[in-house]
Parts: sequence; structure tokens; C-alpha cells
Amino acid sequence: MTDPLFDGDDEANTPLTEEEREQLIPTYITLRSELNEAEQINITEASRWYGRKRKADILDDALLKELHKQMFGQVWKWAGKYRQSPRNIGIDAYRIPTEMRQLVDNVRFWVENETYPPDEIAVRFSHQLVSIHPFPNGNGRHSRMAGDYLAIQLEQAIFTWGRTSLTDASATRKAYITALQAADGGDIEPLLKFARD
Repeated sequence: MTDPLFDGDDEANTPLTEEEREQLIPTYITLRSELNEAEQINITEASRWYGRKRKADILDDALLKELHKQMFGQVWKWAGKYRQSPRNIGIDAYRIPTEMRQLVDNVRFWVENETYPPDEIAVRFSHQLVSIHPFPNGNGRHSRMAGDYLAIQLEQAIFTWGRTSLTDASATRKAYITALQAADGGDIEPLLKFARD
């Protein structure tokens, strides 16, 4: 199984597989372009939902699950639920709940002790969240939105994340993947730069 982030074959007219369609809520969706559009509408609504939360603390594993549900809950049956199956990236599924709580605790420590500058805390949070890969899909978008909300919570501007869609095989997407891989290897600088580019 490949991850769509690294696959690069996300053409608008690509039909969804039968397995993908089984988990869809809207029955009209048959093409990836239709799926992308429905997900984007749902993500926009999730952004409004979070805006109404007024000072909600994003460093809460239950809120992170709810954010994912708000982002994808009108499109996918599994939205907001941790994955139960293995992926070619991310940790073993049985470790997800523990690692999510540990991540939140670690980031709270960084914030309280000013371990890193605010931007770096938010980018490290986003990177570690996507590295856990807690959900069946939507992990990149979820982790970037969570990183943005942490930046706001830390009184910073939201990130630009390359200023374009990362759902296609663009140069921006490739730069994002390269920055993620550098962060995986311990070099956070390219991802910090990408987040503010």
C-alpha cells in the first residue's frame, strides 16, 4: 500500500477504488477530483468550527481527534478515528493512542519551558504528528492545520506551507516531502523554512 503523499499519482480523473468508495459518505463521488473538492469544502467548514472554539487548546489528544473528524467527517466514515491497520509510514497502529498523548505532553513541556522558539515548536509538533500518522488518511492536512492552530495559540501568524495545494505532484509538494524527510533525519531547518515560505 502506498501513501498518496509520496505516490505523486493523484490525477483529477483517477477513479477511486471500490475499497475507497466503501468508506465514503457522499455516494456521488467516483473521481479523485470530486473527492478533493468534497474534502476541501469539509476542511473549510472545520476551520470555521475551530474558529468558534475560542481559545481551545490544540494540545489535547481528544481535540486533535475531533479536529480530524471536523475536517473529514462529512466525507469519510472513519474521520476522527485512529487507524487500525498498518501503513508504509507512521508507527504501529496499536501505539497511536499512547504516542499521541506523549506528543501532546512533550509539546506542552516545550511551550512551558520555551525549549524552542514558537515557530519551531509548532513546526516540530506538526512534523511529529504527521510522523505518527494516526488516521487512515488526511494526516498531512490535519498536521498542518494543527500546527497552524498551535502557532496562533503561541501568538504567531499561521504558516504558509508553500502557499499552494500539496495534493498534487507539484514542485511545492516535492519540496514539502524533502523537508519532511530532512526533519525525519533530525534536520528541522528545511521544514521551518518551508512552513514560512
